[in-house]
Amino acid sequence: MNHRQIETIFGALDQLAIELPSWGFANTGTRFGKFLQAAAASTLEEKFSDAGQVHALTGVCPTIALHVVWDLPNGLESTANIENLSRQHGVRAGSINPNVFQDQQYKYGSLGNPDCSVRQQALQHLKDSVAIGKALNSPDVSLWFADGSNYPGTQNIRHRKAWFSEGLQAAHADLGPNQRLLVEYKPFEPAFYHTDIADWGMALELARAAGPQAKVLVDLGHHYQAQNIEQIVAWLLDLNMLGGFHFNDRRYADDDLTIGSIDPYQAFRIFHEIKMFEWETNQRADIAYMVDQSHNLKGKIEAMIQTVETVKELVAKAALVDRPKLAKAQQSCELVDAENCLKDAFFADVRPAVKEWKRSRGLPADPLTAFRESGYLDKITAERAERNMGAVSSYA
Repeated sequence: MNHRQIETIFGALDQLAIELPSWGFANTGTRFGKFLQAAAASTLEEKFSDAGQVHALTGVCPTIALHVVWDLPNGLESTANIENLSRQHGVRAGSINPNVFQDQQYKYGSLGNPDCSVRQQALQHLKDSVAIGKALNSPDVSLWFADGSNYPGTQNIRHRKAWFSEGLQAAHADLGPNQRLLVEYKPFEPAFYHTDIADWGMALELARAAGPQAKVLVDLGHHYQAQNIEQIVAWLLDLNMLGGFHFNDRRYADDDLTIGSIDPYQAFRIFHEIKMFEWETNQRADIAYMVDQSHNLKGKIEAMIQTVETVKELVAKAALVDRPKLAKAQQSCELVDAENCLKDAFFADVRPAVKEWKRSRGLPADPLTAFRESGYLDKITAERAERNMGAVSSYA
């Protein structure tokens, strides 16, 4: 690898920032029950501590996404504790994630609920989440809705669309000048007949209806099999409507597996589309990179480190694409040459350059080994095991 390529990789990694999810350090599972881990985080302080370890070892994870109901049970009153934890553990509050799917009143939806009083409750929660974001200087309020229906004819789809537009417009009106609403989509689960925001087109339309500070959030697992996610990314980039990603991978649907574990070439192609956009427009895309994975079987912190290091390598590979050569091959329809521009970069061994970047930034060349040798896992396992393994995990 020549000097220019190494400089290109260094530049790409210097710009990289990946947000860790607080819930990714806690015990998680499936619809049938949780799988308990002795070292899982149960308190917000433990989540911040674990996130701080990942950031200290990887150098690119300065923020932690927070779930309002789980992490800020007292709303605005909880923000002082968040600020203290940020100072203590070296990671600051990231995106604020409202919860309008857990409580019983949301059984038939939140902003799409036929009951006006429930819609108002959901809207107030969104407004409270915006206020929390302002207090913590967090730029993004990340919105995912479980709203939908399970049986044909049981809900008025057009009415629910209108209610969503009204609610998102009202939430948008409360945003500060540096805040954004990120509207996520999902084709199914928990709703199985229709989901109110089922694909990127619906999310795009609702974000536009909400206002100029609303963008679309792309969760890599929220797509049907064989869907071309990088095409969606390219369109949203061109429309200036791509706000962020939830990084994960899938074998079937929303599996929330670690990124690159199933299809690393797809993730590479997505990063390539972003780099191509930036090269062609000479501007940096304002995109929030966030992790959203369910580490049911892998160790929580180890899985986070593995994910971050995988993203580093895929971003480095995408940075190596010879874009002038690619553009020329595309224009002249030299198909083999154009495709090989991607394949040559994807199969390049960027690991030595990534390790050199880490050393030059005072980071361990092998963060996973450094973590295992640090003693941190042994320490938190001893502190948390009795509480975690004594918990009840049951479907019924």
